[in-house]
Amino acid sequence: MNQAVFPTPDTFTRARSAELFETAKTYFPGGVHSPVRAFKSVQGPPVFFEKGEGCHLYDVDNQKFVDFCCSWGPLILGHCPPSVVQRVQDTVAKGMSFGTPTPHDNLIGKLLLDNHRYIEMIRFVSSGTEAVMSALRLARGITGKSKVIKFDGCYHGHVDSLLVKAGSGLVTFGISTSAGIPESFANETIVVPLADPEALETALRLHAGDTACVIIEPVPANNGLLLQDRSFLEFLRRKCTEYGVLLIFDEVISGFRVGFEGATGHYDIQPDIITFGKIIGGGMPVGAYAASRAIMENIAPVGPVYQAGTLSANPVAMAAGFATLSELLKPGFYESLEQKTAAFTGRLQAFCDQRGYDVTFPHIGSIFWPTFTHNRIRRSDEIDGSRMSFFKTMHLECLKRGVYFGPSGYEVGFVSAAHRESDLDFAAEMICQSLNVVFGG
Repeated sequence: MNQAVFPTPDTFTRARSAELFETAKTYFPGGVHSPVRAFKSVQGPPVFFEKGEGCHLYDVDNQKFVDFCCSWGPLILGHCPPSVVQRVQDTVAKGMSFGTPTPHDNLIGKLLLDNHRYIEMIRFVSSGTEAVMSALRLARGITGKSKVIKFDGCYHGHVDSLLVKAGSGLVTFGISTSAGIPESFANETIVVPLADPEALETALRLHAGDTACVIIEPVPANNGLLLQDRSFLEFLRRKCTEYGVLLIFDEVISGFRVGFEGATGHYDIQPDIITFGKIIGGGMPVGAYAASRAIMENIAPVGPVYQAGTLSANPVAMAAGFATLSELLKPGFYESLEQKTAAFTGRLQAFCDQRGYDVTFPHIGSIFWPTFTHNRIRRSDEIDGSRMSFFKTMHLECLKRGVYFGPSGYEVGFVSAAHRESDLDFAAEMICQSLNVVFGG
């Protein structure tokens, strides 16, 4: 292979990627293993990547890209950080899976519990979806109640009872968004809008008697970046306590991303249960849920709530997670990452403001979202879907210039520790050029 280079609008190609995608479609549904990867919301076939290093991705057509997808968030240190790779290689050499306890479990468990004030015990699983599914079962097992209140615009994995959207009205039973989910499952879920204290209070007043928990992304980042006011999250905590309903913070994305204690620490709000994923595995498939000792000791083999997994706390994943989290605890890590993200998005915002482009870049920690409006968006129904066509054009133009975003305008971007100032300068220039194409500037 020749030395990979950044593409330009004149040299960009997806010839080899297109060939591989056509072949993949004969093997896999839609040619992919997760729907958004099919590039249905943007233009052209998906890009097939074969290498990542630092903040860069390298595709099968020998092109190089600055990566703001970061494997959808977990790669907070970038691709192949040496300390993580070394620990993974050392662990793999001794065995990839035993289905038994290992010393790696204790190492990462101690590191987490020593440095996260809001949890006392933790249970590892293999994905964020599994973590949420297990947390719901735990909440139902503790309370003896079955219903769940969730917020429209928050995504919690492909758990049957949570793969729902709101129907008409401010407070409604969920409507399934996927075939294969019985109506009775969806009916166990009550959906309310974000940033609406009145609707939340109404839902709790009407349904608290048979509701086990309320679940929310405290930093909603699966349907745009719908940043909530601290006062709303505080109200949520207060009302859950008042009505005797457990509160679950889904921190699969925000956990260890907006700080080591995630959104829980950022807002200093104590939920009853927290779910984790992404960063906690350092790039390996991992999830976890955590709470007080009193809550967690309801889980088998100590308590009556059953949950198990052959690959839970897989030693390779635990090693990757321990190595990653150890880096995050170094002094100044989060401050540096946040400053870098603020400077990057600030440069983009200044360019758009100067040109009069209707674009903003809301951000928190190292998460940001390019959105084509100047309106603050806190709820999913405030997103103008027709303006996603602007992102569709921007995505293609960024690809042509060596910048990779997740292939949907509803997805957020991530800055990693591996993004150097020179990388961000290059990316900002290419994004600005792309926005000029979008708006005809």
